[in-house]
Amino acid sequence: MFKPNKILAIVLIALMTVAITSCVDDLNTSPLDDDVVTSESVYESPSDYKKVLAKLYAGFATTGQQGPAGNADIQGIDEGFSSYVRQLWVHQEIPTDEAVVAWQDPGLPSFNFQEWTASNDFVMGLYSRIYYEISLANEFIRNAKGNENTEVQGYMAEARFIRALSYWHALDFYGGGVPFVTEEDGVGAYLPEPSSAEELFNFIESELKAIESELPAPKQNEYARADQAAVWTLLTKLYLNAEVYTGEAHYNEAVTYADKIINDGSYTLENNYGDLFKADNHTANGIIFPIAFDGVNIKTYGGTTFITHAAVGGNMNPAEFGIDGGWSGHRVTPEFANKLEKTGLKTNNPDNDNEIFVPGGYQSSSGYGSDWTPEDSSPLVSDSNNDIYTGLVYFKSAGNEFKFASDNSWSQNWGDNEGDGTLEANGGNITNTSSGLHHITVNLNDMTYQVEHIDNRNTLFTDGQDKEITNVKTDISDFSKGYTITKWKNITSTGQAGSDEEFVDIDYPMFRLADVYLMYAEATLRGGSGSVSKALNLVNDIRERAFENSSMNISSSELTLDFILDERARELYWEGHRRTDLVRYDLFTTGDYVWAGKGKDANGTATNDNFRLFPIPASDVNSNTNLTQNPGY
Repeated sequence: MFKPNKILAIVLIALMTVAITSCVDDLNTSPLDDDVVTSESVYESPSDYKKVLAKLYAGFATTGQQGPAGNADIQGIDEGFSSYVRQLWVHQEIPTDEAVVAWQDPGLPSFNFQEWTASNDFVMGLYSRIYYEISLANEFIRNAKGNENTEVQGYMAEARFIRALSYWHALDFYGGGVPFVTEEDGVGAYLPEPSSAEELFNFIESELKAIESELPAPKQNEYARADQAAVWTLLTKLYLNAEVYTGEAHYNEAVTYADKIINDGSYTLENNYGDLFKADNHTANGIIFPIAFDGVNIKTYGGTTFITHAAVGGNMNPAEFGIDGGWSGHRVTPEFANKLEKTGLKTNNPDNDNEIFVPGGYQSSSGYGSDWTPEDSSPLVSDSNNDIYTGLVYFKSAGNEFKFASDNSWSQNWGDNEGDGTLEANGGNITNTSSGLHHITVNLNDMTYQVEHIDNRNTLFTDGQDKEITNVKTDISDFSKGYTITKWKNITSTGQAGSDEEFVDIDYPMFRLADVYLMYAEATLRGGSGSVSKALNLVNDIRERAFENSSMNISSSELTLDFILDERARELYWEGHRRTDLVRYDLFTTGDYVWAGKGKDANGTATNDNFRLFPIPASDVNSNTNLTQNPGY
């Protein structure tokens, strides 16, 4: 399924790394050998610059000069592992409550327990990918600086955005003290000086502000290329985490830049949450900055191919995900599953209005109490006492039977003999067809009922999976331990298969609007200059999309920082945000929040604070005497 408007043309370019130096510049001549590639011959016209810019964007998705592997960009790690998005995902998700990995590749299991070292291959992999991207951007900017063509200057602004994004990742994962190189530094072999966290923060901030007006307005650039909204989103993230990075809060600025995106209105929430993670999500609303993937034109064992395949195994049917097989890798901890499950949720009835009950075989497994016991089940409430009853019921799995009862004694009950949505007194049992949270309406005036699945963010797969991960030293490697996730599917929003069963078409939504809404709310609650009522409305907009009505809207008293953190988990899980969020809340390493496997403990335990940052790879520290290793490594 080729998407002509989805991506920049990916061209195989003889990559001009630092080897492009050469004394030909001094002679102001071009080489006579047609096989020699120099910066002079690569950067001849605006169209040439655009082709190189395509390589910069592709650097987030691809792993080398041919797909899916065989001519790698970086060395020292399996090429499939080296994907920018794959490394980003591993570092953001596996050390948290949102993911565990079964695979035993050297260096990977330590991410389950927060016990990596400076010699870890995966730590080196992300670091190398970040700095490879920075080096590409520096070379592009170096060549574009002297070109006054307006197109080229626009492309240079995009290259500066890409560099700022990569440096933000360096700051977020490795902190201050990382090597700092720009286009102003000469090419060739030398030992880069480190920056401080404050210096790197200030550089990223100044770069983004400088290019803000040089990029197209929101949604006015080609798909998967940066626009002003991408800049505003990155600034929001930088400011929201500023207190972590520098010790100085910038919540007012976080509110300001989130507000720019919200008030602009070019990006809107996608109506169907699931469509954000499907094979045609390039048509979904609300994705501000995606990394484009394509099963035919961008083949890689990283990116969303990795995210999708790694979650499939056990009793899961790969065909339902549009793929040729699962890799049996990733699941979630029980602590995270609890955030998506609404076990035992009962409908509130503050005014003591009339009630009926929903007893059934689902109750004990769904957290309500004894099966078929009305007083243990969830009530449905008639707010107007007009014999129309509504309420919320959580079903852990599909296929359970239930009925409706007027009271706790079963003196009057209703079922459905024909399965046609019409109730009969003492009728047959009703079978729920889906798991998750449901909104149920019973109208005893005309004896009809409706059961609507409304929690469309809950993609937990439980069939054949144990929720608990009891023995973390052995269960971690057993795919059946822990629920898994069905969020990513190589199927279009209309049910069509992606273009390839092995390499998926799903774009990676690095920035999206719902994240901006939640950042606005959090920055406001942390003392920023936002409106609390606006923050509440934004959060409830997200929840109304998730639950398809206002039944799960929250009140102003419920809008707390703890609630925002949990809502970020429910909305953004497995999208590469969790570690940064937990660090910001001081919960990543501390004992204030633990999960199965944290600290290699069955129930979870605190870990050393040094794990808030990853170490600078030992190979880089050993070879660059200017660098100092992060504390604790």
